[in-house]
Amino acid sequence: MAEKTEESAGTQPGEDLGRIGVSIKEGVVRSLKGINEIEVEIATVVRNTVSSTLRMTGDAAKESMTVTGEVMRGAISATEEVGTGLIMSTKSVAKGIIMGVGDVGGDVVSVAGHTVREAVKDASAVGADVSLVARRAVEGVIEATGEMGGSVQETAKVAVGGAIEAAGAIGATALKAVREMLVGVVEGVKEVAGAALPKTPPGKK
Repeated sequence: MAEKTEESAGTQPGEDLGRIGVSIKEGVVRSLKGINEIEVEIATVVRNTVSSTLRMTGDAAKESMTVTGEVMRGAISATEEVGTGLIMSTKSVAKGIIMGVGDVGGDVVSVAGHTVREAVKDASAVGADVSLVARRAVEGVIEATGEMGGSVQETAKVAVGGAIEAAGAIGATALKAVREMLVGVVEGVKEVAGAALPKTPPGKK
């Protein structure tokens, strides 16, 4: 015991602070790496779930919308239960959905719009920031489309349209927030959003 006391007594405060600083830095780096790993894992789990479920149904074209809607609702319910991570996980969930549908030859473009609509609608239901959720969902859809070699511009247009449609159904404030949040997500998104806006009647609450 005495030896430990002497060792402790010989430790300088500056040395302790230095070690704490290094420890914090290492912890932050590990956490950031962990976030990336978690996002990849979420996308993989969702992709596998969607593709395997659609394969079991035997009709990807017919069941894609139902399956993707259920997956998004389940993911948002899960993150709400945990209490954190909704904004972070939305991109990974959306990406996994699109890739899972693509794996079985489903209509990725149509599913992109449906996925984003569901994300915004479900986020609103749990009181989350619909504009941030919309942005993350659109980013996930676009990223997946790019990785699969699809038309990013076409998918972006449909995804943004889905976000705006869902936000418009929530109210004017949500519509404005979502539209502003999506500007700059992808090159040309202003034109995409502008083209999608007429779908929502002016003044719709």
